[in-house]
Order: sequence, then structure tokens, then C-alpha cells
Amino acid sequence: MDKNNIPTPYYIVYEDKIRRNMRKLRSVADAAGVKIILAFKANALWKTFPIIAEYFQASTASSLNEMKLSLEFLGKEVHAYCPVYTEATFPEFLAGSTHITFNSLAQFNKFKDAIAAYNVSHPEKPVSAGLRVNPHCSVIETDIYNPCIPGSRFGEKAENLSEGLPEGIEGLHFHALCESSSYDLEKVLEAFKKEYGHLLPCVKWLNMGGGHLITRADYDTDHLIRLLKGLKAEYPNLEIILEPGSAFTWQTGDLVTEVLDVVEDAGIKTAIIDASFACHMPDCLEMPYKPAIAEALPDDSEEGITYRLGGNSCLTGDFVGDWKFAEPLVPGRKLTLLDMNHYTTVKTNMFNGVQHPSIWLQPSQGAPILLREYTYADYRSRMD
Repeated sequence: MDKNNIPTPYYIVYEDKIRRNMRKLRSVADAAGVKIILAFKANALWKTFPIIAEYFQASTASSLNEMKLSLEFLGKEVHAYCPVYTEATFPEFLAGSTHITFNSLAQFNKFKDAIAAYNVSHPEKPVSAGLRVNPHCSVIETDIYNPCIPGSRFGEKAENLSEGLPEGIEGLHFHALCESSSYDLEKVLEAFKKEYGHLLPCVKWLNMGGGHLITRADYDTDHLIRLLKGLKAEYPNLEIILEPGSAFTWQTGDLVTEVLDVVEDAGIKTAIIDASFACHMPDCLEMPYKPAIAEALPDDSEEGITYRLGGNSCLTGDFVGDWKFAEPLVPGRKLTLLDMNHYTTVKTNMFNGVQHPSIWLQPSQGAPILLREYTYADYRSRMD
């Protein structure tokens, strides 16, 4: 089907753009001598995993479902991290993961015997245990995405590790970034080493979490490579792991919508579209941020007509704005909201029973391919 004939709303992801990101990430991993793994929390569109698997086969999972997705569609190396594990689910994490990171010493102590017993009975596939720590270095402005916010529930405090790590912990993990730069990582790494550096000679691996926006155009990859190579030179015993989420699918997909109506109140023109920010682009309200629209004028334009966009759910706050357009928006006008793949398709919901956008893949050659179309049965079964 020709792209212009696909019924709106729909997400479309581009193979060429995914491969562009994969090549850049692969080049950084090879140049720095580190391991980069895919974080499913940012993107779990598994029908695109065959493309990703040509470059990367390891993943990080924060649930059994994410772990199972990797085992089925990406690769058998799974680095599990959950704020808490349960006795009911932990045996399955053991069976499916290669690395398991605990959020606290209490959680590790609860399950350390299970890990030890599993490793004795499975010497061919032992599980490596790690501990998450909190470097208490905030470089993120939005609190909802800041793991180092005061009162954070993430990571063991340094004061509880002054005597070293308990037997059985082989790795350390911290996560303090969100769409951040290599210079932000440098600040966090300095804070981490100040609090936990005495533990680094005693472990096999260091996972520096996600939030490394390596594929952003202005990201200084040369600085990142120097930083990582310097750390490896200082601690040659360490395998260094990064688990970016957004970087894998940054600017690889769009959401195409159609204007259904235009209303005005208090001098504000709102174009109501056939998609919802609350249901289909929730990060726009959580972050919050205003996505770029291909058909809009530049933000600094002095010309044009200003509109906000309203979603088609009944939530009062289901709107974002403002954009300027050269011509009046009228029903039937298609709008392309850019960069709607990472942290978008994976976070959608069916509030109000609003029709869910279909998902398409634009391959490097040929016509778009339908990956998923949603119907009433999907909404009904979700409520079953």
C-alpha cells in the first residue's frame, strides 16, 4: 500500500533510520571496547528486532515479559533488573537471565541462596549477580525521570557498603541519565567513583544504565569513547555495559494523524486530531514536551497561524501546543508528528477505548508493511 493511502492514525517506523542508529551504536561499542545492550522499556516493537539483531543481541529486562521477549525474538543474553523480585517469579528470572541486578542488599540476601544453588546445578549457564547503587548526582531536570532525586527508591547507599560487597555480588549498576550527554555521564561517573570507587577492583562488571543519547546528532561520541577507554584503563578488570533505550530508536518513526475539527475558545484555536496525546503519546504530557510536526513552521517563525493540537479522548488535559502553520488547518489535513517510536509505542494505552493507531514498517526498499492493526477485540480482551 502507498503511504498516502494508509488510514490514519498510524505509526510508521523506518528501516533505514533504525540501521543508521545501529551502525552508530555498533561503532561506539567497538571503538570503546564496551558492551551496549537494548533496553526494552524504551521500545519493544519486536517485529523490528530482526533488524536490531544484526547488530546487537543482548538486552536488559525489567519484567518477566521483557525477558521472554528477548529470549524469543532478540537474544539469550538478558540482564535483568527489577526494583523488587518475588518468590513466585524469581525462579523464572534465574532460568532466563544471564545477569540479575538487585536494588538493595535486602533483596540480594533474600535470593542469594537461590542463585548459589542454581549456579551449582547449572555450571554451563551461571547467573551473575549485581547490585544497583545510587551515585546521588542529579543531571536530569524532570523529576519523574530522575533516579537520583532525593528520596529515590533506587539503589543501595554507599554507607551500607563501607566494608565492601557481600560474597556473591559480581557487578555494580547505576542509572542516573535520561536523554543525556557524555558530559553528563562524566559528572555522574565522578560522583559514582567518589562513593563506590573502592568497590570497583572487586567486581567483574559495571553497568552504567541507560539515558545515553548516543545517536542524537550533537552527541559527542569521541568524548564518550575517551571516557570509557579511560575507565577501562583504570579498571582493566571491568566489563563495561551501557543499556541505552532511546538511542536505539531515536528519530526512527512518526505518528501520522488527521485533523477532524477545529474549535476556538478565548482566542485559542485547537485542531482536534484522530489520535490522543494521553493514549498514544503519553510522554508529551509526562515529560512534558512538544513534538516537532513536519508540516508546521519553525518555532521562531513570525508568520503563520497558531494552533494547539487536541487529542480525541475526553481527558481535559489531552492537548499540547502551540505550533504555527502557513495555512489554516481544516478537517482532512494530515499532520506528521515526528520521532514517535522510542518511549511511545511501548507506553500507549486504551483509555476511553480510543482507536489505537496501526503500526507500519517502511523497509529500505518497497512499500510499507503492516505490522499490527488494532480492533475492538483488542480493547475487549484487555478488559476481559
